[in-house]
Amino acid sequence: MNSRKLVGMFLKTLLIGGVAGLVVSFFVKAEEYANVLSPLNFMELIGLVVFFIGLGLVFAVISQTGFFAYLFINRFGLGMFRSYWPMIQGLLIAFVVFDLVYFPYKASEETSVFVFILMSAAILAYGWVIAKIKAKETNKSAFMPALFLMVVITSIEWVPGLQTSGTDYAWLMIFPLLACNTYQLLILHRLTATDPKKADINKTNTAKKGKASQYKKIKAQPR
Repeated sequence: MNSRKLVGMFLKTLLIGGVAGLVVSFFVKAEEYANVLSPLNFMELIGLVVFFIGLGLVFAVISQTGFFAYLFINRFGLGMFRSYWPMIQGLLIAFVVFDLVYFPYKASEETSVFVFILMSAAILAYGWVIAKIKAKETNKSAFMPALFLMVVITSIEWVPGLQTSGTDYAWLMIFPLLACNTYQLLILHRLTATDPKKADINKTNTAKKGKASQYKKIKAQPR
């Protein structure tokens, strides 16, 4: 991966986060939009749109930070735990799925536990689907790290949203995080893949250089 591809991924992730933040705000903050639309207050509407796009951009940056931390953690885990690393990741995923139910339920006074069970199951199911796609496009060993990113890392990134009063900003945060992490996970192997045409050209050039060097050696030998 070169710097041009890295910058491109960074900008596209920001775009996805901004758009996702704006779209989700239409549903989560529908009442605020209704207040500025009836009667129409154009400047307040623009301010509202810019605010939620900016919020989505902030969540995109958080997602990017978590994604690159995940790349380091995955390499570190493979180096330290080797063949046990997938099992450890599975245990951490189970622990986080349980925490997504237990701690929000303990902090909530009125919300039913089934709401948090459904929320946790939805994140796990979505992560499972994305991890399957990743494994299909790369190799089977990529499944567990991909699921780890989509469940564990996303949940860690989501902590600030879960700590706010009410649920509005929790919902405003989780969808951009999932969208950005999904994009980064599924685009990474495409950006780091070697172009087959370039690889063939490099092989051809190497073979030609090898033949040329052999010819020079033969020619230089005394007769």
